[in-house]
Amino acid sequence: MGIDKSMIVTGAHTIEKRERARAMRRQMTPAEDALWQRLRMTHLDGLHFRRQQIIDGFIADFYCHAAGLVIEVDGELHESQADYDAQRDQAIARRGLQILRFTNEDVLDDIEEVLKAILNACRES
Repeated sequence: MGIDKSMIVTGAHTIEKRERARAMRRQMTPAEDALWQRLRMTHLDGLHFRRQQIIDGFIADFYCHAAGLVIEVDGELHESQADYDAQRDQAIARRGLQILRFTNEDVLDDIEEVLKAILNACRES
């Protein structure tokens, strides 16, 4: 039997973590904002994405429940937090979720290729 992904949505989170996720939604990077504009309101093949979704205490940039897919858009900050990112990736993988990572440059320079990769991953799940 597979992992119950519904717990991601209904699981308890600290007030501080929820507030941090809200703040991150208001202060997205230009790359995150560009990608969100293409993912929001089911613009990508009718799939529903959430932004700054809390998963096991970690905040994922984007999450598609139906596909079990987490999308991370990495900027310079991620170069200095490799250990934290590895812990987050392990927690997400334990949930049976797939993770796609893109750099800010990937998104800003060739968003169509990024969207194709996301759509392919969603179709494979």
